[in-house]
Amino acid sequence: MSKLLPPAEWAPHAAVWIGFPSHPELWEDDLDAARDEVTAFGRAVHAEGRGERVILVAADEDAAEAARSLAGDFAEIVVEPFGDIWLRDTGPIVLSDHSARDFRFNGWGGKYDLPGDDDVGLRLAASKLLPVTPCDWVLEGGAIDGDGTGLVVTTEQCLLNPNRNPALSKAEIERRLHDDLGLDQVLWLGEGLMNDHTDGHVDNLARFVAPGVLAIPQAAENDPNWLVYQHAAAAAEAMPGITVVRIPSPGRVLRDEEIVPASYMNFYIGNAAVVVPLYGAPNDESAVAAVQQLFPGRTAVGLRADAILTGGGSFHCISQQVPA
Repeated sequence: MSKLLPPAEWAPHAAVWIGFPSHPELWEDDLDAARDEVTAFGRAVHAEGRGERVILVAADEDAAEAARSLAGDFAEIVVEPFGDIWLRDTGPIVLSDHSARDFRFNGWGGKYDLPGDDDVGLRLAASKLLPVTPCDWVLEGGAIDGDGTGLVVTTEQCLLNPNRNPALSKAEIERRLHDDLGLDQVLWLGEGLMNDHTDGHVDNLARFVAPGVLAIPQAAENDPNWLVYQHAAAAAEAMPGITVVRIPSPGRVLRDEEIVPASYMNFYIGNAAVVVPLYGAPNDESAVAAVQQLFPGRTAVGLRADAILTGGGSFHCISQQVPA
């Protein structure tokens, strides 16, 4: 009997939820550009019907009308109130038997307490008639990445942060990952990317691309995260059974003269396409080529994600897949 786990992201999907930018007061001048980027991402995942069903989730009817005008008929539009679009963290995690787990959400350690984010996961699961089990501890989906065998990678900076579960030890968190998600082998990395308000989500740093194969960035010139990548690769290579592959890093990306957590690792693995966020950096094309080599049965698509990044994340952060 196979283990009850979240399937690897490259396993077939029935659908994907994608958060649609809905609150002008949060996005300000970037609202229209972010909506265009999210729509382009959804269209690439849909892949003219060769990919999974795309469900754009809008927070209110005004945003839903904007989504309909941009998406046409390639996506289903649903209205579920939320604080912001980061459904990887607030949405449910769906297991291989189509049951769902919904974890507590505390605004990334109390940084952003927005109405609707704490229960949008329960509502999305109910909308798909998925039996859902609430889990009474804080866990964001972007904080973990699994290979579908029970092996998961995470960072100590996030999961051991006292702003999440201060009463839980590392051993207790490992036990809960096993009890709630069936994950029985944990690769602990240290720090995440500089200036990442999620406190080091692993989906910006290291991603499984096949069972036991972990992709980690290769530092670019003047890369502010070069030491983070070096430490992550060393930790992964020290764990038996893991092979590390390297993907180019965008390097130092600035917005308003500040370093932002731009990462090609925030790609989304769909049924037909792997969509890679781009930032106008010198390594954009080489990163897409590297991802294409890792997924020969899919088409690697690079799309700009500058406006989405002003909110703190990218394509993986705004999406949550429903396994087939």
